[in-house]
Amino acid sequence: MRLALGCPYLRRAFGYSVPIGGLAGLIGLGGGEFRLPVLIYGIGFDAKSAVPLNLMVSLITLAFALVTRSHAVPLSGVVPHLPEMAGLAAGGVASALYGVRLVRHLTNEHLVRLIAGLLAAIGVLLLAEAAFHFQAPRILPGGAPLSFIVGVAIGLGIGLVSSVLGVAGGELLIPTLIFIFGADIRTAGSASILISLAIVTVGLWRYWRLGSFPQGHGVQRITLAMSAGSILGAVVGGLGAAFAPIVLLKVVLGSTLIAAAAKAALGHRSK
Repeated sequence: MRLALGCPYLRRAFGYSVPIGGLAGLIGLGGGEFRLPVLIYGIGFDAKSAVPLNLMVSLITLAFALVTRSHAVPLSGVVPHLPEMAGLAAGGVASALYGVRLVRHLTNEHLVRLIAGLLAAIGVLLLAEAAFHFQAPRILPGGAPLSFIVGVAIGLGIGLVSSVLGVAGGELLIPTLIFIFGADIRTAGSASILISLAIVTVGLWRYWRLGSFPQGHGVQRITLAMSAGSILGAVVGGLGAAFAPIVLLKVVLGSTLIAAAAKAALGHRSK
C-alpha cells in the first residue's frame, strides 16, 4: 500500500461506504464494484490486497441488507425461483474457487487491466438495463431441472467475476433473473442477495485458506470503517427498497462505473 492509513483514510472509507452500502439494500447489489476503486485510488491498497478486503466488506453488507430489505420486500417472493437460484449458487461457488487462484497468478498490472475491463462492462450493462422495461417475459420454459442446469452454466461466469473483483455479483445476477427466468425487479434483488451470500462466503474462505489477506492494524481499521459505513447504508437502502427510483439509479451507477474503469485504465497507463 502506497499511503499510510491515518484518520483521513478512515473517514474516507466510512464516508464512501455509506452510499455504496445503500445500493445493496435498494437494488440487491453488494456495492463492491464501486468500493473497489475507493480501496485502490481513494485509500491506496494495491489491487491484490483490495480484492479480498472488498469481498469481506461485501459479505457484511449483504448480510445486513438481507435483514433490512426483508421488511420492505418479503422473501417469500423468491420461492418460485428456487431451482434457478440453486443452480446459480452452485455454478457461482464452483467458479469462485478458480477465480481466487487466477487473481493470485496475475501480476498487479494485468489484474488492474482486468478490473478496468470488468468495471466498464458492468457499467455498460447497467445502462442497458435502464433502457429496457424490467418486466421481461421468462425466456426459458418452465421446469425445475432445466432452470437448475441453465442456472449452473450462468453461475460459472458470475462466480468468476465475483472472485476477481471481490464483488457480490448482483449486477449480473439481477438481469439474469429478470430476463432469463422472468423475476420482477424487487424479487430479483432479494434472490440476488441470497445467491451472492453463498458465492461471496466461499470466495472469502478460499482467499483466507490461501493466505491472501493483507495484515496489519491499519488494514483492520479500514475494513471496520468500510463495514460500518456499508451497514448504515444497507439499512437505509433496504428500508427504501419498496419505492426507490431503480431506473434512475442504474443510469447514475452505470455512468460512475464507466468513469471508474477509465480512471483505472488511464491511471495505470500513466505510471
